Amino acid sequence: MTHVSRPDLSAVAWRRSSYSNTQGGECVEVADGFTGVVPVRDSKNPHHPALVISDGAWGAFVDSLK
Repeated sequence: MTHVSRPDLSAVAWRRSSYSNTQGGECVEVADGFTGVVPVRDSKNPHHPALVISDGAWGAFVDSLK
């Protein structure tokens, strides 16, 4: 397993899937602009810690959903 430094997420702009509904639903939010990683958090619990996933693992996850 590769260790990835945790980026500072205090001022990021989170974005939600375009498939999310206006009531919030059960969604994840991601933050763009980080090299090599994708921060991900639960939209229902935005103050809980975010996951920081390698961009390769995130790409594989998204591809599996298609």
